Amino acid sequence: MRSSMTLGRSGTEFNPLGSIEIFDHTADVGLKVRGNDLNDLFRTAAQGVFDYIVVNRHDVRIERRDALSLEADSPSELLTTWLNDLIYRFETEHRLFVEYDVTVAEDGRSLRAEIGGEPIDHDRHILDHEVKAVTHHGLALDRVGEEWVAEMILDI
Repeated sequence: MRSSMTLGRSGTEFNPLGSIEIFDHTADVGLKVRGNDLNDLFRTAAQGVFDYIVVNRHDVRIERRDALSLEADSPSELLTTWLNDLIYRFETEHRLFVEYDVTVAEDGRSLRAEIGGEPIDHDRHILDHEVKAVTHHGLALDRVGEEWVAEMILDI
């Protein structure tokens, strides 16, 4: 959707020298995740990100496991911190992850995890999409009935 607007001050109109155009940006993709609890949701969200990155995620072996601990100011901030940490490791260590043993604290502001995966093997792994980050824009994390639901935007 594209729209143009003329800017004015306090309702008064004036002829600007330029214009502003608002348009949809198609370089992002949305991801909606559901889980029985926060542990399940964080695990499922990580799986969703790597399902988007690599076509044949089920061919990724677990050659190495790493432990990590993360903290944030809120459960939604912790979710983005968690996923962006995994994306950072993917980018800097050139590793794919397929195992996520996650324990989120009861207040949702910290987690401990063990992640497992292997280095990218271009002969075996089919990479499909690049994911730069999980953005804060459009982020929602809510308990809906008996499950947790998160919606996020992946910057691709």
